[in-house]
Formats: sequence, structure tokens, C-alpha cells
Amino acid sequence: MKDTQTNEVPVVIVGGGQAGLSVAWCLKQKGIRSVVLERHARFHSWRKNRWDSFCLVTPNWQCRLPDFHYSGEYGGTDPDGYMLKDQITDYLDAFAEMTQPDLREGVEVTRVTPMDHGYVVETSVGTWQCEQVVIATGGYDTPIEPDYAKNLSPEIFQMHSVDYRNVDQFPEGGVLIVGTGQSGVQLMEDFTRAGRDVHLAVGPAPRSPRKYRGRDATDWLYDAGHYAITIDTHPDPHKAMTQTNHYMSGRDGGKEIDLRRWHLDDGVELYGSLANMNGTQVSFLPDLAKNLDDADKSYVGIRNQIDAYIEKNGIDAPTEPPFEKVWQPEAERTDLDLADAGITSVLWAIGFRPDYSWIEADVFDDRGKPVFDRGVTAQTGLHFIGLGWLNTWGSGRFLGIEEDSRYLADQIAAQMTKVSA
Repeated sequence: MKDTQTNEVPVVIVGGGQAGLSVAWCLKQKGIRSVVLERHARFHSWRKNRWDSFCLVTPNWQCRLPDFHYSGEYGGTDPDGYMLKDQITDYLDAFAEMTQPDLREGVEVTRVTPMDHGYVVETSVGTWQCEQVVIATGGYDTPIEPDYAKNLSPEIFQMHSVDYRNVDQFPEGGVLIVGTGQSGVQLMEDFTRAGRDVHLAVGPAPRSPRKYRGRDATDWLYDAGHYAITIDTHPDPHKAMTQTNHYMSGRDGGKEIDLRRWHLDDGVELYGSLANMNGTQVSFLPDLAKNLDDADKSYVGIRNQIDAYIEKNGIDAPTEPPFEKVWQPEAERTDLDLADAGITSVLWAIGFRPDYSWIEADVFDDRGKPVFDRGVTAQTGLHFIGLGWLNTWGSGRFLGIEEDSRYLADQIAAQMTKVSA
């Protein structure tokens, strides 16, 4: 039965993932009481929305929850490794046990409404009144599938990456994977390891080196101050905010992904961006060569950035041979009959979009994205955490969550002081 009682608390945090619990911990350290409302169970997306072979793309040392760093307070023994799915949830569970948040699981927030000196938060089990609200739901609410997916023949099996766990979920035959962000290329490897015929619609995602000149590329970039660049000092903030994550892998100790080589060595068929579907007919844009070249441009750019840092600081590091393209498409295929090609499945890996329709506050732009300064909106008492480029590249990732959470806790404390003064 729904609880009709109105509860009162200084701060309501919506979302029981690492971002929400990090803010709760930082507020607790300031003596500010909060309640965390989670519609599923804590860390649901890590437990339920990741495939079986999932592992981190960034090294374990970047897991830096507040007062709970992987190789520090947590005692992790492999800082340069890449935690698997169950290891990630073990790490997160240990953080929750240490911080002991007031976490209410199975509670769905249905509306957040400003009122005088605070907010009304309506939920599936009752109502809360509070001075401050933190939205920590992330940007992965609604899986993206294009409208023309409805036109695909029912004979072709379809699935979004959010529901993917392993290859056994798919019927026999080839698979068309749509999207080459971090998810798409890792799912490509799952299917090739299983001996499946893989067809890949290559989008505009950039790629990154993995190991370069004796170290993980992310180690070099961290030392060079790349991850300390803030969005307000970034030379191209629009590109930073809209660009897909660079693809690489943490599997088998970490590897870089060169799609040209996957085509040559593993037989992955490459096409340009998917453009349309009708029955078993699909069409692609003639942008395969451009997308591969652009990804390589990003790859070489990161290498050059690391080279410049090494030279500037006189670091003794091994050299690497110059980059060379191992394959170039001579002609681009823009039309394909899935049935004729033996393709029985389509796997969508083109991302997600957030859903903030339940927040009744004038803090969104014309595209529905929240407008804020380091998570603090113009609506007093309404904040966001855990989104990409909240302040730095590490925002929305384990690397930047401590800095972002402490800053937001400071801002909440200051606003509450003003309200009560």
C-alpha cells in the first residue's frame, strides 16, 4: 500500500549509483542528513545492465570514490588492471558498507516540484519535502533505437546493448552490430570470439591508444594534466560535450581496437553509418573511410600529445614505430540484404538518452539537457551529479566523482546556510 505520509529531510538524492552515494557520504561528513531514493536496488545498472564479459575500459587506479580509492582505502591489488563486472560491484558494495547511506530501494521518484524554500518529491511510496534535491540518475534512461528499426523484417532478431548478456541470446547466423563506441567494439569481440560472422556499422566514434611508449595511454594523459582540464577552459567545449567516448578495451589486460585490423585478421565486415531499414534491406552512408580516418586522426593525436609531454619533460621512454594504416576500403557498400548475407540479428549499440520529464523546473535547454555550473543549476536547491563533463573529463566516471561530490556538498551546505539565515 502506498504511504501517504509526507516525510521531511534536508536533502533528497535521486539515484542509488556511485554518484548518488558519493554525494550522500560527502554530505554526511558535513553533518547534513540526506535520503537516497533508488527505483531498483543500489548499483542496479552495474549489476543488471552490463554484459557477462564486461570490464572497465579505464585502469582500476582511476576508481576514486570519496575516501575509498581502489588501491588505497579499498586495498585493491591490481591498480593497472581493469576490473570485471562482479569486481566492480564488489568495490561499490564495499563503499556502500563503509558509508552507510540512508538508502531507500524500490522507490521510484515520479515528480520533483519546486515550492517556497524547497521541493516536493513525489514517489511511488509517498511524498518528501526537502530544501535541496540532487539528481544522480545519470544519462542512461532510454535506450536509443532509430525509428526505422520498426521497419525491419520480424524475421530479423533485434536487441539493444542494455539487454545483451552473451552471444547465446542470439539465433544462429551473422549479426549486424550498429555503433562503434566502447560498447559496440567490445560486443564485436564477443561475437568474433564465439566464431560468429560479424558485420559492423562504423560510426564517428574516435579511438585511443591503449599501451604507448611503455605505459597505458591514460597514465600519460593523467600525468600531463589532460584530465584536469575543466569544461570552462577546454579549447572546444562543444566537441567535448558531444563527442562519443574513445574506444579501446580493458579485456585481457587491455588492448587497443583498430577496426582495420579486425577486418583483416578476424573477418569483420565494415560498413559506414547505418542510414535506413526496410524489410531485410538496409542501407549505409558512404562514410566508412572517413569514419576510420577520423578515428585514426584521434588516435594519432593522442600519441602526439604524449610524445610532446615526454619530450618537454625529458622522460626516458621507449620509442614506437609510426602509425600505419593496415587496410583501406577500396569501395564502400551502401546497400545490403541481411537475409542474403546470412545476417539473422541486429544488435543496437548507439547509446542512450536521459529522461528528465519528471522534473518540473526551468533548468533545461531547448534540447532537454540540464543547464548548470558544475552541477549547480540556476534553480536554488536543484543540482545534478554524475554526468559527463560536469567539470572535467572524469565527471561521470570514477576518476572525477570525488572532486565533483565534495564540490557539490560544499555548494549545498552554503545554500542551506543562506536559506536558514
